Amino acid sequence: MALNRLDLNLLHVFDTIYREGSLTRASKILHLTQPAVSHSLGRLRDYFEDPLFVRQGNQMVPTPTARRLAEVVRPGLGQIQGALNQFHAFDPGAQHKVFNLGLRDVLESTFLPPLMADLMRYPRMVINSQRIARREMEAHLAAGKLDFAVDVMLPVSEQTGHERLHRDELIVVARHGHPLAKAGMTLENYLAARHVLVSSRTEGPGIEDFELSRLGHQRDIALRCQHYFAACRVAAQTDLLVTMPATYAGLLSRHLEVDLSPAPAEMPALDVHLYWHRPHEREPALLWLRERLHRLVVSQKNAAQPSARNSRIGH
Repeated sequence: MALNRLDLNLLHVFDTIYREGSLTRASKILHLTQPAVSHSLGRLRDYFEDPLFVRQGNQMVPTPTARRLAEVVRPGLGQIQGALNQFHAFDPGAQHKVFNLGLRDVLESTFLPPLMADLMRYPRMVINSQRIARREMEAHLAAGKLDFAVDVMLPVSEQTGHERLHRDELIVVARHGHPLAKAGMTLENYLAARHVLVSSRTEGPGIEDFELSRLGHQRDIALRCQHYFAACRVAAQTDLLVTMPATYAGLLSRHLEVDLSPAPAEMPALDVHLYWHRPHEREPALLWLRERLHRLVVSQKNAAQPSARNSRIGH
């Protein structure tokens, strides 16, 4: 097969169809009509003497030849794009740029307010925050649907870069005036109280329960809910306790009549990591945002320090 017979733009079309699994979605991303994308696919089929994709329902499923081709083409396209990006410095004040971030609800609450306060000086910049299933994170980063994801430590492949942004300790939230304000947040008193368990799952223990179980203890769960904000509002109006990340607890304590105290037993810390797709990591705009996110973590830590009134149970 002679390379001079192949228009390299067709490989970009191939890669987009492969990522999207749909001619319609590929045409939207490529800003081409669907007939134009179909024509390009026809040329690729002629060149490789293989159908490359077969339709199954609404999906275009790659053939074995297409899968082998993708293994070769996709890293090469990423390297070419990265090399071209080196010639174009990112000017945040002049360029229109949409950044797509993968954030779960707690991280939205802690990351987005200071991030947007910082980015308001760049009127042509847009942030799209999305919640994606953890099992789909790497695919979204590789496909360019996400620029970065922020989440707890997850197992990832070598194609996904990551670094720890910060470590968040677990802390106990109780209403202001809770009986434990006098008795103290000992492990015995903690276990004697009733608790709110926050989890997106419908069943199973929380991360704090694994450590308590290892020590031979079990909490009395009165409420299982999906969001820490709701859990803290419940704690502010009842004698239930909430065990949660300290950063978010510090922010909520400024708006609710609650007190904070260290966990009465050694609990696992939450390592929050930043994730990206390695072939894209030298793109100037992404380097710029990555540096901004690191600055954000520092300011977030300072802003989330609990006040003296909100740190007194068990002291």
